[in-house]
Amino acid sequence: MPELPEVETVRRGMVSYVVGRRIDRVEVGRERTVRRTSRQALIDGLTGATVTSIGRRGKYILCSLDTGDTLMIHLRMSGRVLVSNNGDARPAHTHVVLHLAGTPPSELWFVDPRTFGEMVVFDPEHLETEVPELARLGIDPITDGLTVAELRALLSGRARQLKPLLLDQHVIAGIGNIYCDEILHRAKLRPDRLAHTLKPADVRRLHEAIHSILTTAIEAGGSTLSDTQYVDVMGDGGTFQLDHKVYDRAGQRCSTCGKADIVRIVCGGRSTCYCPRCQH
Repeated sequence: MPELPEVETVRRGMVSYVVGRRIDRVEVGRERTVRRTSRQALIDGLTGATVTSIGRRGKYILCSLDTGDTLMIHLRMSGRVLVSNNGDARPAHTHVVLHLAGTPPSELWFVDPRTFGEMVVFDPEHLETEVPELARLGIDPITDGLTVAELRALLSGRARQLKPLLLDQHVIAGIGNIYCDEILHRAKLRPDRLAHTLKPADVRRLHEAIHSILTTAIEAGGSTLSDTQYVDVMGDGGTFQLDHKVYDRAGQRCSTCGKADIVRIVCGGRSTCYCPRCQH
């Protein structure tokens, strides 16, 4: 958490407020946030640069700069990107501040209570050496447009359970625990079902579920849970948690079939919720 829908929501907010703006000054507090390089490397890489576009791969935000470099932002567990007026009171755990030129001048804050998130400026021509995990990401269902044939190829011959396979960022980038549970429920598939046992109709349902759940969640601004820090760039929460069918609903009656209770198991080392009647 945050997962693909939350990161995409943040990306879209950043496009509205940051693209085309010059970064006049950079403040870096916690060194851990820039641990891949250094405080000075981030300051030097961003000061005077203009953000020309903002993309996303999986759970990574990628800001292209007019210098030719790219700023990577990874929110991980508790990271937030907020945009505010210049001089506004900053929340606790604001570790990086970008001062943006323009009218009115504004600030972009990277806030991260648990300090697992990070920011780094890198040369995209040296992606494999500077940010190797980006180079190893699998297909992104939203930015790459995962097809039924591509999904079938990813599943074919794999004697792995569906949930850990869908959570593997080297296979499909961006899906985390929340949306994996919701996708598998919509597709009517058990999380511990082996991938190579899926029939063509199962693959088609899974393909539809991946796209429909992620797209709908993005439209809802993602999921803001009571125990997480996620908000969009203006500090507003998402609403997709109101539509969760199984995630964190163990012991409650399934709203899809209305006849069975949601159960919780451990699958691939992750807490997993599903309906034993709806999912096979």
